[in-house]
Amino acid sequence: MVGTALHWEQEKVWPRRLHQVAGGDAGGDLERWRIVGRDAVVFPEVVAVADALLDPAMAHLVWMDSGAGRPRALPADGMFCRRLGERLGRGWLGPLAATDYGGPLTSWMGAVIRIRRGAGGPPGYDNDPWWLRQEHQSATMAGQLRVLGKEKKAPGTGRMWRAAVPAEQCTLITRTIESAEEQLLQLRGVQTGPTADVAQQLLRGLGHSADLIENAWKRTAVAAVNGGVPLEEVAQWADMPVEVLREMLTATRRESGS
Repeated sequence: MVGTALHWEQEKVWPRRLHQVAGGDAGGDLERWRIVGRDAVVFPEVVAVADALLDPAMAHLVWMDSGAGRPRALPADGMFCRRLGERLGRGWLGPLAATDYGGPLTSWMGAVIRIRRGAGGPPGYDNDPWWLRQEHQSATMAGQLRVLGKEKKAPGTGRMWRAAVPAEQCTLITRTIESAEEQLLQLRGVQTGPTADVAQQLLRGLGHSADLIENAWKRTAVAAVNGGVPLEEVAQWADMPVEVLREMLTATRRESGS
């Protein structure tokens, strides 16, 4: 979780620290400084998050948020995430962390809940709270610098995705896809109980997943066009008229301020 805060709009402390690490201003070499300065910038919060997750009282808040013996979806205003935001001095973090369904924090929360319920994990998952998906594990500084150097050498639309698309956009797209994936995974266990209750949970959950997927779809199209891919090609891949895509991209850019 802490590794992505460099890309959160609400995060003000880490960008300021990053510029300090860079000698006052990272300037046009921001992406490189994000790589070489990451560990120094995030260290205090890494310690604070680890301390919070090791606190049995915080695990109990997760259990209570889940409904304890009466399972329910984790709320966006849950006690655990709200308290975590308070401990990190970031009041805005609670709702954001609670709805980051594909992130490592919600995976940790899910493992804590399953252990207390005595339930097995979904296929491909582990009930160890400290187990991380490979994509959530931090890449080494050397590896990131090698990739950054290679990606900047290719000309035009041949440039690699991560070199052509800003890190913030890459993070938002990835997180949105992971959130949709986690949201759909949560729906696998709700098909028991009164018909009205099950239908309500499924429809709301599926609707939220559809919104997330549409958001990721739009962001990907914007990123591709901004990265130099011709609008006509993106429209063909998206299976929609060029003018419709142009209007959609214009509206999306206006909403995001990009």
